[in-house]
Amino acid sequence: MQIQNNISLKPYNTFGIDVKAKQFVSVNSVEDLKAIYALEHTPNKFILGGGSNMLLTKDVDSLVIHLNIKGKDIIAKSDSEVLVQAMAGENWHEFVLWTLEKDFGGLENLSLIPGNVGTSPIQNIGAYGVELKDVFHSCDALNLDTLNIETFTKEDCGFDYRNSIFKQQAKGKYIIVSVVFNLSVNVHSLHTNYGAIQSELERMQVSKPTIKDVSKAVIAIRESKLPNPKEIGNSGSFFKNPIISSKDFLKLKENFPDVPHYIVSKDDVKIPAGWLIEYAGFKGKTFGTYGVHKKQALVLVNYGGSNGSDILKLSALIQDTVARIFDINIEAEVNII
Repeated sequence: MQIQNNISLKPYNTFGIDVKAKQFVSVNSVEDLKAIYALEHTPNKFILGGGSNMLLTKDVDSLVIHLNIKGKDIIAKSDSEVLVQAMAGENWHEFVLWTLEKDFGGLENLSLIPGNVGTSPIQNIGAYGVELKDVFHSCDALNLDTLNIETFTKEDCGFDYRNSIFKQQAKGKYIIVSVVFNLSVNVHSLHTNYGAIQSELERMQVSKPTIKDVSKAVIAIRESKLPNPKEIGNSGSFFKNPIISSKDFLKLKENFPDVPHYIVSKDDVKIPAGWLIEYAGFKGKTFGTYGVHKKQALVLVNYGGSNGSDILKLSALIQDTVARIFDINIEAEVNII
């Protein structure tokens, strides 16, 4: 474990933004993480996982701690379910594939989401009708005040749409070091009615899908819509899908009869942010070396050489335009640094 100075963070964020860290260290164990946080001569510390849910707009004048703790294990198993623990530094998609190889069900709809396991509970990642909270059992996190490990249950985490206690009252107070998932064994409950999964399965000529089939369908859909961060800098969906009241939805539908929507409850309706942004004319629009992806309006992209401030200005322009047209505020899903 060695602290380095003036290190570029370009390889460590999926937007490919070239900013520098004043200091940088990669930690491979919980013990190393505790030791780094015990250092008194580096008071400003910044934790970095997979770098997939952030937009870096400036150099980081802190000690950047790259969380690289690896490992996964089966900790309990019955005929119907299994508890699997994964350490924070495990790549999310590689972990999903590992569970599928063992015929553990529950994560297949969450295939190909960028990032690492440790950040997955923070924003309650979700896709195609499944959220992390649906398979979450617990997580261990380092208390930055006491340097003790504490366990959080599902109830403790206060999960909501793209939200959790770690984005609210516990923000900046803990670092998640491992997550335990409750997955199915032998008999799996498939979620194929959301989005285009069923259509993709039909295209694949699959009439009795397995969890691997669902994963393959999700991967195909995502690859057809979303750019590979290794080829085009991006952080996946930049904005959250807004949830509005049923009353406001009725007003919206009067002016925009074709607006797609999903009923959340008797009082709330979710509107696809991608549709709002595309209607506003931003899909595929470029501004020099950055812009909005041509296949998915939710994705802002860095074609190479752009800085985070430019992309942040574009996101603000999109938010203002959507608010002016629809009277709906869309929030950024990524963390702005």
